[in-house]
Amino acid sequence: MSAERIHPTAQIDRHAELDSSVEVGPFAVIGAKVKIGAGTRVGSHAVIEGDTTIGKDNVLFQFSAVGAIPQDLKYAGEPTRLVIGDGNTVREFATVHCGTAHGGSVTRIGNKCLLMANSHVAHDVQLGDGCILANSAALAGHVIVEDRVIFGGLSAVHQFTRVGRLAFVSGGAMVTQDVPPYVTVQGDRAEVAGINTVGLTRAHFDEAAQMRVKSSFKILYRSKLGFREAIAHVRAEHGGHEEIDHLLNFLEGSERGIAR
Repeated sequence: MSAERIHPTAQIDRHAELDSSVEVGPFAVIGAKVKIGAGTRVGSHAVIEGDTTIGKDNVLFQFSAVGAIPQDLKYAGEPTRLVIGDGNTVREFATVHCGTAHGGSVTRIGNKCLLMANSHVAHDVQLGDGCILANSAALAGHVIVEDRVIFGGLSAVHQFTRVGRLAFVSGGAMVTQDVPPYVTVQGDRAEVAGINTVGLTRAHFDEAAQMRVKSSFKILYRSKLGFREAIAHVRAEHGGHEEIDHLLNFLEGSERGIAR
């Protein structure tokens, strides 16, 4: 690592592995098992600890805290990890914790995510690519989030819950059951409010694909069919299209139940 890019007040363990292009601001602290890829910038007073691997071109703003041990009373000091991909932004006072042995041992953040100020990613979370956590959004332990999900400010997700790709979680929503792909949810004990048409358009779903999604949700949410019967009806009518097959696989894999 280049001395010109490292502020003299930064505390970097001699065993840490930083690419020569990494920039580290004043009073930042980087632990012994940390690995940081090319082009990443670490702001002043940021703390990176634990067995943490950070990819390329990330920005960790001042006072962010990454790689700390889990807030889990069952954690007993076992070796666990945090893996962060490329092109992510972690804003002020955001926190991301390492995994636990009973949760797979790895917390993982994909690529090009934005964690806004005061947001929290707990132990064993699997966060997909292109996700956004607005201010003070919180993901509890073991949450699985697919790609390009947006969480509004002050929203929260219960542990072991899944959120499907291109979903939108409204500000202040409390998610306690799995959120299917492509929907918007809102409210305390969040319920489905409609289709995330803006998200589908941004993801370049053509008109036919959007119509299939809307038709499927009319069957799932507005018909009087039972849940399994509705899934079978959707498969018979729209199965074979990637976006619908993904939706049905998500629904059939639910263990916590689906937000209604």
